[in-house]
Amino acid sequence: MSFPDLPPLREVIARHRLDARKSLGQHFLLDGNLTARIVRTADDLAGRAVIEVGPGPGGLTRALLASAAAQVVAIEIDPRAVAALAELAPHAPGRLRVIEGDALAMDLPALVPAPRQIIANLPYNVATPLLIRWLREAGAYERLTLMFQLEVAERIVAAPGTADYGRLAVLARLVAAPRIVLRLPAAAFTPAPKVASAVVQLTPHAVQPAPTLVAAMERLTAAAFGQRRKMLRGALAGLGGEALLDAAGIAGTRRAETLEIAEFMRLAERIAAG
Repeated sequence: MSFPDLPPLREVIARHRLDARKSLGQHFLLDGNLTARIVRTADDLAGRAVIEVGPGPGGLTRALLASAAAQVVAIEIDPRAVAALAELAPHAPGRLRVIEGDALAMDLPALVPAPRQIIANLPYNVATPLLIRWLREAGAYERLTLMFQLEVAERIVAAPGTADYGRLAVLARLVAAPRIVLRLPAAAFTPAPKVASAVVQLTPHAVQPAPTLVAAMERLTAAAFGQRRKMLRGALAGLGGEALLDAAGIAGTRRAETLEIAEFMRLAERIAAG
């Protein structure tokens, strides 16, 4: 499906005075070939409801509507972009719903039926808080395909013992299998940011950890990586210190970046158990 009668995105931006605003973390992706590639990484969307956050003028939205997705819900906080997106609705009758508001304050799974996915070029300024929020409810989604600054993407997929390994990697791997599926240069965006970007795809595990374990892991990783230079016996002093580490069979002289996911799991399970 294509929409040859739609105006160019740059024309839409000019007509709605939709200049990208730094305060909203906006960097628009206007290249239709690139937005189509992002959508293709999500595999077959037939019968799926797709949630898009931060659609801006609607470049990725157009690609989603050109797919087999049953429904696209676009959440946008900028009223200028909401007006621009409204122009797409007549071209996809009954398939596009535009919601004005803050995605951080919304219960996204309640908006659409399963199977559902999130596919989004996330606003830079809220990308990490949004990810952490969605990881808590990962089981509600079939897949999440999300654009981040490259350095954030590399932290999400980092392996233990590497410089980028930290809280985001542990929380992501607790509930999903993350991988980078596409890298994009800064020049692909309007306006061009100072850094490159990457699309991370997270496929939730079939069996999800209990909410109490996820909450314990958030507390654990905040403490462990909040003081990376400290040995774990010091960094985790407020969570049980040596006693907690001994119970999990982990030496207190180790540092957070050396722990495997399974070792973090043993610690989080003991924290969750009280």
